[in-house]
Amino acid sequence: MLVKEAIPANPSNSRARCQHLISLLQNRKIVKKLTQVHTQIITNGFSQKNYILALLLASYVTSSNLQQAFKLFGTIEKPSTTIWNQIIRGCSGTSIPERSFELYKQMAVTGVIPDGFTYSYVLSACARSGMMREGEQIHGRALVGGYCSNVFVRTNLINLYAMAGAGDDDIGYARKVFDEMGERNMVSWNSLLAGYIRCGNVDMARRIFDDMPEKNVVSWTTMISGFARNGKCRQALSLFNQMRRAPVEPDQVALVAALSACAELCDLELGKWIHSYIEETARFRNQKLLVSLNNSLIHMYACCGLIEEAYEVLKYMPERSTVSWTNMIMGLAKHGFAQEAISVFECMISLGERGVKPDEITYIGVLFACSHAGFVKEGLHYFTQMTRHWGIKPRIDHYCCMVDLLSRAGLDEALILIENMPVKPNDAVWNALLGGCRIHKNVDLASRIAQKFNVELDPNNAAGHLTLLSNVYATTKRWQDVANMRRKMIESDMKKPAGRSWVQIDGVIHDFQAGGSSSSSKHALSIYDILWQVTRHAKQEGYNTSQT
Repeated sequence: MLVKEAIPANPSNSRARCQHLISLLQNRKIVKKLTQVHTQIITNGFSQKNYILALLLASYVTSSNLQQAFKLFGTIEKPSTTIWNQIIRGCSGTSIPERSFELYKQMAVTGVIPDGFTYSYVLSACARSGMMREGEQIHGRALVGGYCSNVFVRTNLINLYAMAGAGDDDIGYARKVFDEMGERNMVSWNSLLAGYIRCGNVDMARRIFDDMPEKNVVSWTTMISGFARNGKCRQALSLFNQMRRAPVEPDQVALVAALSACAELCDLELGKWIHSYIEETARFRNQKLLVSLNNSLIHMYACCGLIEEAYEVLKYMPERSTVSWTNMIMGLAKHGFAQEAISVFECMISLGERGVKPDEITYIGVLFACSHAGFVKEGLHYFTQMTRHWGIKPRIDHYCCMVDLLSRAGLDEALILIENMPVKPNDAVWNALLGGCRIHKNVDLASRIAQKFNVELDPNNAAGHLTLLSNVYATTKRWQDVANMRRKMIESDMKKPAGRSWVQIDGVIHDFQAGGSSSSSKHALSIYDILWQVTRHAKQEGYNTSQT
């Protein structure tokens, strides 16, 4: 309808026809009518007019119709620089950005002179595809052509060295390009910020963030995600709260990062607020939610122990991924709902949703559930199914689950599995077997495992191994051996990683560490006083408080 109304039946001259077509291509509502406009261009004799074809090509690229864009490009006899730029730009934003570099080489062969936009698009493609060497070649060409003063070229050079590079030297190059810029835009700042985050230098990233003259949602999201991915979850949530107070509305990527931090810290209060915010904004804007955002909600609720809420999110997701099901299975398994975890897994398989199939992590959750519930038969079935039906090669984590499962039932099959493993057993595997030795009071096997401690096992985890071995000796009342293990730990200055727990009171998360300081150490005397009172009352009621 738009095309029919906009083009006169008998336009008076070529200029009028051309102007009508240009005005159509500049109208964003024309996207669904591009084929009709294309036809009008051909029938009106403009099939080789570069200026109008550039607009049509740009429209195809913008609407992600790259196939039609290439068809059009192939019909142009002498494409101009602008035409080449549009087709290069189209490839740079797709899953095949390396194609942009190939097109650039073809452009050079034809003798068409590249401009700043050409170099900007090709550099962007090199950054996205990790083509560092090719990007450096483009940098040299842009330098010779005098385009390195172009703010867009320099911004994409920062992006190239920050994202496609492999280490500190490359981020150093990115910083050098940034420092030499006379004019910087928001994208320049964000590219450098993302580069420091990518190489794990969150402290420098924070300094860049603080120095930014202005920040947009990408700046905030990059910094929050960087903190969360690098284990600085408290800083991530603190920055997220600052973002809420600033005149910047969180996008879905920022919410994913914040929910990840909430899951790590068990910050249920903020996690619930984010869930409410998501529902409110989605309803108000009729906005489609990212699958990853719902996945993060499942993970957050599962980590905070609210399994039913996690399941409700999974149940009403309009679209689910493998990660959605895996998060639910892992959450159920870790909280002791083994049968429910298996049921969810079977539901995942039976529904057969498009693009959803179990992966390595899914099976770790299933085997973990079987192990902790003692489902030996089911565990063996799923272990076999994983390899034969889905073609998933078992990793050390799968073998660890199986050793733990078999060790709870008996040690012989666990030993056979370890001896036939195609990978070398690690600390976790031997610890699982030690756990079985404790259950079955097999001190001889535990002692043989102990001989590996000084040879094969990671010294950083030695305290945990010796503690397990000490517990095995304790089950058979070999107190001298228990004392020897304890003495060895003391002499070697070994310390088992302290247990930690969290509790949220009035929106503040307090963490506690066994045998050490904590954020609530100022309340330590009160806590121990209450604990003593509880213990005294328990003894008065006849409970043996020395047993757990």
